Amino acid sequence: MTTGTETSDTAADQIKAAGTLMFLLTAHAHLPAPAVLLELLNVPGTYDFAWGLNIGLHNGLDHFEQWRAALGLDPAAVEHKQRGDTAWLTATGLHTGIPVQLYGFYKLDPGNEQ
Repeated sequence: MTTGTETSDTAADQIKAAGTLMFLLTAHAHLPAPAVLLELLNVPGTYDFAWGLNIGLHNGLDHFEQWRAALGLDPAAVEHKQRGDTAWLTATGLHTGIPVQLYGFYKLDPGNEQ
């Protein structure tokens, strides 16, 4: 983990997050394919940053929910956000000690504004 403005300098620093990604894709190969970024993320509940997984789903909230459950992220921690006619759910947590940010995007029905 890094703190403050420190950054990691080598690819070796990404190995634990990459290993977690491989584990998740292997263990949950039957789930919808997510878009995944390996990036420095804030470690929940701290001011630290560590290499983690940013996981995005763009084809339905059911896909978000399947991955949320697979990652063991608390359903009570899911947040709803909106900009224009696009909305998304987010959930942040740790999986095997790796920070994870999960996003599920969807379009709002113009006749059903929130």
